[in-house]
Amino acid sequence: MWASRRGMLELDLLLQSFVDQHYDSLSEDDKSLFHGLLELEDQQLFLNLVRREESTDPDIQRIVKIIHDSRRQPV
Repeated sequence: MWASRRGMLELDLLLQSFVDQHYDSLSEDDKSLFHGLLELEDQQLFLNLVRREESTDPDIQRIVKIIHDSRRQPV
């Protein structure tokens, strides 16, 4: 959970909300993808999460989609 705390408020809000509400329900594979996502630099992570840039990595694309889809689901 601590790795989802970033240097950008926007990232903190997106990631902390996701971790608090949805992380536990992810499969082990998707948890691993989430950890891989957190290895990105803040700026690249932000661009991917706000969909200004799409990663060429299908794993990153998958976890970004999961995060976006989770924002549409009721808690």
